Amino acid sequence: MKWVYMLLALVGGMMAGTQAPINGSLGKKIGSLEGAFISFFVGLLFLTFLTLFFGKGQLGNVFHVPKWNLLGGLLGAVFVTIMIVTVPKTGAATAIFAAIAGQMIASLIIDHFGWFGVQKIPINTNRLFGLLLMVLALFFIHRGSKWT
Repeated sequence: MKWVYMLLALVGGMMAGTQAPINGSLGKKIGSLEGAFISFFVGLLFLTFLTLFFGKGQLGNVFHVPKWNLLGGLLGAVFVTIMIVTVPKTGAATAIFAAIAGQMIASLIIDHFGWFGVQKIPINTNRLFGLLLMVLALFFIHRGSKWT
């Protein structure tokens, strides 16, 4: 059953990989911050619809959660803005792969210390080797995409 979640994460990654060049194009046409704003505004409209018609949670409890739980939206906005700025300069593959490598570095540290309530999974040789391969892959992806 875990494969279903890995498949969902793969599809989510494909969507993020598609979102970045779409947002990059939007940012080139209307401005980087304006593109990020419009991207999040459209997302807000979509999520408002889903929440109103399909939500089953306790939205009112947002006032009782630890304040650090609210940083996800801020981090998402910064990420989208960074992608809007970098994709037109580096290409989608380099920008997205660099972002994924950054996500892996942060995720390995978070897993290792068990931060934010995730299960503690210590950094080991296999995980470090996988990360090293990703950084090496980033080097080759970037090198292979140099613009003439």
